[in-house]
Amino acid sequence: MARSVFVFNTHDLPHRAGEMREYELDIEISDPLGIDLLSVKPGEIIEIDLRIQSVEEGVLATARVVATASGECTRCLKPITWPIDENFTELYYYQSRVAKTNAKKGSKSKLTDEEDIDLEVDDLSFMIGDEIDLEPAIRDAIILNMEVNPLCSEDCPGIDAKQGENWSYVPADQAQVSDDPRWSALKNFPLKN
Repeated sequence: MARSVFVFNTHDLPHRAGEMREYELDIEISDPLGIDLLSVKPGEIIEIDLRIQSVEEGVLATARVVATASGECTRCLKPITWPIDENFTELYYYQSRVAKTNAKKGSKSKLTDEEDIDLEVDDLSFMIGDEIDLEPAIRDAIILNMEVNPLCSEDCPGIDAKQGENWSYVPADQAQVSDDPRWSALKNFPLKN
């Protein structure tokens, strides 16, 4: 199995609290990253300014993620590009520390120590040897801050239902609201003010 492009080796970082290293990474992705209407396409580059710090529990990764997503406007289906500039902070626990703590406490589902960390193990990120997997943090930074219904502009008029053209290309004298025959009976309905 090929190694993921999101796996980063921290072997240059000493395991002494307070040590820090900074890196600039360019990751070329092979799978789309985003939602159906808007995503960073395969072959695109994600730029990451990564700072890793050694702390008592493991390695603290702080990063800035910069990329460009592309997709379609949800109203007019015009192609759009979406700049992404997000940050994340993630703590990757040393596996040896987790094993010692779990053995001492006799717990398999919780990680607790002197500082009373009480989090589900499934919610934590762990190092595998000297490697950290940045993919979940990068994916969350991109997807959770992406528009669910992206628009080419806030005032995008959408598509004309009859002609299938973008309203911004339809002549101004053409009615912007098409008559729906199902509502014709209500056209002359008296309304009280």
